[in-house]
Amino acid sequence: MVMQRNKKLWGSMSLALALSMALVGCSDNNGGNKGGNNTPSTPTSNNGSGEAAEETKPVTLSAFISTPNQAPTPDNRIYKKIKDELGVSLNMEFLVGDLQQKLGVMIAGGDYPDLITADTKLVAAGAVIPLEDLIEEHAPNLKKHYAKAWNKMKDSSDGHIYWLPNYGVVTGEPKFNSYSGPAFWIQKDILKEAGYPTPKTLDDYMKLIRDYAAKHPTIDGQPTIGYTTLAFDWRTFPLLNAPEHLTGHPNDGGVVVDDGVATVFADKEMSKRYYKELNALYNEGLMDKEAFIQNYDQYLAKLSSGRVLGMFDQHWNFQPAEDTLVSQGKIGKTYVGFPLVYDTSIKDWYLEQPVPNLNNGFGISVDAKDPVRIIKFLDALMDEKYQKLLNWGEEGVDYMVGDGGKFYRTPEQRKQQEDPTWKLANRADALLGALPKMEGTFSDGNATSAGLQPDEFYASLKPEDKELLDAYGHKTWTDFFSPPPENNVFYPAWQIDLIEGSDASIANKQMSDTSLKFLPKAITAKAAEFDGVWNEYVEAYKKINVKAYEDRINEQIQWRIKNWTSGE
Repeated sequence: MVMQRNKKLWGSMSLALALSMALVGCSDNNGGNKGGNNTPSTPTSNNGSGEAAEETKPVTLSAFISTPNQAPTPDNRIYKKIKDELGVSLNMEFLVGDLQQKLGVMIAGGDYPDLITADTKLVAAGAVIPLEDLIEEHAPNLKKHYAKAWNKMKDSSDGHIYWLPNYGVVTGEPKFNSYSGPAFWIQKDILKEAGYPTPKTLDDYMKLIRDYAAKHPTIDGQPTIGYTTLAFDWRTFPLLNAPEHLTGHPNDGGVVVDDGVATVFADKEMSKRYYKELNALYNEGLMDKEAFIQNYDQYLAKLSSGRVLGMFDQHWNFQPAEDTLVSQGKIGKTYVGFPLVYDTSIKDWYLEQPVPNLNNGFGISVDAKDPVRIIKFLDALMDEKYQKLLNWGEEGVDYMVGDGGKFYRTPEQRKQQEDPTWKLANRADALLGALPKMEGTFSDGNATSAGLQPDEFYASLKPEDKELLDAYGHKTWTDFFSPPPENNVFYPAWQIDLIEGSDASIANKQMSDTSLKFLPKAITAKAAEFDGVWNEYVEAYKKINVKAYEDRINEQIQWRIKNWTSGE
C-alpha cells in the first residue's frame, strides 16, 4: 500500500492542481492491450461537436482523502502531464485530526466534495450515489477491471455499488515480492547482530528484543524503546489484532472464524496471553510508555527516529516512517516482518491471497454536479497508459525499457524514488492510493509497479537488504511467511458493514471503547495486578451486547457464502 510521506509536514491541505481532464485520447498507444477493451477507454460523443466540446471543457473536482498526506507541489510533473493530456482540476483535502469527527461534521452539514474516500457511515447517511449504472454505461475499463469482484462490491442491504475498491483486484499474474500486511516487525540491525535467527514464536521474538535492548540502552543518544503500539482514531488494529494471528488465524478483524462461525476474541484467553507479555515488557521498562497516548504522526516520528526495536503492525501503516529512515541511509533501522505464533504447532496465516479492498476507495457524493464526467475521469485513469504513468512514471525519465520490453530503473532513478521531497514534485501517490488500480501484470508482461517487478525489486534493494535476504536464503520479503492458502469465500470478515446505528454497530463501538480503556490499564499495571485488571475487562465485556455483533457477522458470512460462491 502506499503513503510515502515526510511526517513533519503532514496535515490537512487543499490545493487546486491544474489537472484539466478532457477525457479523450486516453487509450493506451502501445497496441495489443490485452487488458483493454475494443471500446475506446473514454467514449467520445456521437452527437456532434457541442457535446464533445462539453466533455473537454475544464472542470474542477473536489476530493476528500481520509489519510494524512502531504500536498504535492503545484508544478507536480505527473499531475501536469495528466492535465495536458486529459482535463480536471482536483481540489484535494487530506485528513487532519480524527476521521470520525471529520465525517460527523460533513454529515451534519450535508456538504460533501465530489469524490470522497469510503466509510460505511456515508452510505447510511445517503451521502454517496450508486455507481453500477454509471460504470455500465460510461466506464468500460472499470467494468472490466472489477468484473470478478462485481458481486462482492454490492452492498448487502440494497444491492448497489457505492465504492471503487482501491486495492486487491489482480490484473494478470499476482506478484508477491514486497509485503504490506500484518506482522511482528523487528529491526534489521537486531537480526544481523544475532546472526540472522528466525523467530517463530512470540517468546523467540521478545528474547531478541530483550537481548538487544540490554546491549543497546540508547540509540543515537535517545533511550531505546523495545516495543510500541498504536491505538489512535481508526488505527486500533496494531493494538487489537495481534492475538488472532498468534493463534494461526488470518486477518478477520475483531473476530476469529472457525468452521464458518465468527467469535469475538478480545476478552478471551488467546488475547490475555499476548497482553500479559506486553505487561511484562512494560514492567521491565521496554514497553513504550507513550504508546497509548500517541497519535499517528507521533507514532511515525518515533519509528523514524530509529530507536524502536519492534511492534505489531501492518506495513502500509508505518511505511512513511521507513521511507524517512531510508532517505537518511538508516537501513539497519528499518524492519523485517515475521509471522509469529504462540507455539510451533500453530501454522502461521499472515500472508493472504489478494482480496478486493471492499468499503474502501473512492465514491461519488450526492453533491457532485456531473457524475458522468467523474466516472469517465476515473475510467480514463484505469487505462494502462495512465496506470503506468501513475505507478512507474514517465518512460526515459522515471524508468527505462530494456530487452524484451522489460521495465527497469537505473540506480539514479531508484535513488530519486527514495527522496520524499522529490516525490512530492514527481509522483501522484496521494491520489494513486485512493484510486482504482491494476495490481499484478500489464498486458505486456511488466509488473504493475516497480516493487512487483522481480528483477527490479531485487536490484533496488540496498546492500544491507541483499545481505540479510541472502543470509536467510530468501529472494523476497514474503519468503519469511508461509504461502497463502486459498481464501474462504466469505473472507475477510472485517469488511462486513455493521450498518450505522444498528445494535451490532453500537456493540462494536462499545467493545472498542472498552478495550481502549482496559488494555492500557492492564499493560501498565504492576505484574501482580494484571490478572485483576484483566478480570475487570472481561466483566465489562459481559455488559456489552456482543451477541448482536457476532450475529451480524455470522449472518453476513452466510450471505456471502450464498451470494459470492458463484457468479463472480
